[in-house]
Amino acid sequence: MSDSKSTDLIHHPYQAPGDFESPVVPVCKGSTVYFPNMAALRQRQWVDKSAYTYGLHGTPTTFTLEARLATLEGAQHVLLAPSGLSAITVVNMGLLKAGDTLLLPDNVYNPSKDFARHEMAAWGIGHRLYDAMQPESLAQALDETVKLVWLEAPGSVTLEFPDLPALVRTVREKAPQAVIALDNTWGAGLAFDAFALGEGLGVDLTIHALTKYPSGGGDVLMGSVACRDTALYEKLAWTHSRLGLGVGANDVELVLRNLPSLPLRYAAQDAAARRIAAWAQTQPQVARVLHPALPDSPGHAHWAALCRAAAGLLTLEMDPRFSAAQVDSFVDGLQRFRIGWSWGGPVSLAVPYQGGAMRKLGSPYRGTLVRLCIGLEAVDDLIADLAAGLARLDGR
Repeated sequence: MSDSKSTDLIHHPYQAPGDFESPVVPVCKGSTVYFPNMAALRQRQWVDKSAYTYGLHGTPTTFTLEARLATLEGAQHVLLAPSGLSAITVVNMGLLKAGDTLLLPDNVYNPSKDFARHEMAAWGIGHRLYDAMQPESLAQALDETVKLVWLEAPGSVTLEFPDLPALVRTVREKAPQAVIALDNTWGAGLAFDAFALGEGLGVDLTIHALTKYPSGGGDVLMGSVACRDTALYEKLAWTHSRLGLGVGANDVELVLRNLPSLPLRYAAQDAAARRIAAWAQTQPQVARVLHPALPDSPGHAHWAALCRAAAGLLTLEMDPRFSAAQVDSFVDGLQRFRIGWSWGGPVSLAVPYQGGAMRKLGSPYRGTLVRLCIGLEAVDDLIADLAAGLARLDGR
């Protein structure tokens, strides 16, 4: 102890006992990480997660979440990113250089297209779109310049479920140099095993918007990159490090707290969405319901062959007789559904889209689309809200 209280408060000798255990993972915060001596400073490595060097390189809290997410995804390695889109960006920037080509499904998450059209194009990286529902479309887009192929199952908003094994097989046969990446946010590591799609097939890596189901509260922004190959992981980890990406310890705490209930919440929202989808099929104001578990939804057979669940999303293709303004009014009038982006939280959401404007390779959707993200409210209340809204839409 010194004669200065300020020094004693900073360099206090007391250390709490280390054998405290509870259901909650401790929240470890720190940019600076102490080293016991210079030898430790020079020898510690962070890439293999065997030691701590700096806050951006990991803490006990982030390492714990990464390990649990690896179990969820069926992977060996996981990196955390500030959002799902930043996880996609880490993969693109870590694996591509000028002269390379990126392939994206036409029904991919739209910000992925925007990043390819703008930043990646400016860096000399080309991209092509393919029809995820037609493996031959993917085959035609592949050549020796393709170094990364993105898959998405199901497609963003319109929820077409592709033949994932066929797409993976096509890439392996036509462009073995390409890395195959899957946005697995919808599947959440629960609907299917992305790293073992059958017949020895599997993707090379997945990204997951932890903002959605793992967070579960609508109050966290975070993403992850998962893979099995150590060399691939280390390549991405160094890109991740050079970009200076980090996540807040309190956000990690929230995901860790909610992760144990993920299977229960996912199952409840899946069951609720299926019930609402079946009801919506009977409504005359709805031309078609897009939901992979419905027999007439695009790619249903592929979903049925691969999946154990179907998440909590469905999209209503409204009858073409209703204008976009009328559909906007329908959404405005809903009481239980809030208007907002994202999904996976406790509150149900509704957002309209113009189906014909969403695809570059042609769209089969004639009416305005309304994506519904089902929360944890009572299903009867949600159906009553939708029924009242559809009645108003019809002038009743």
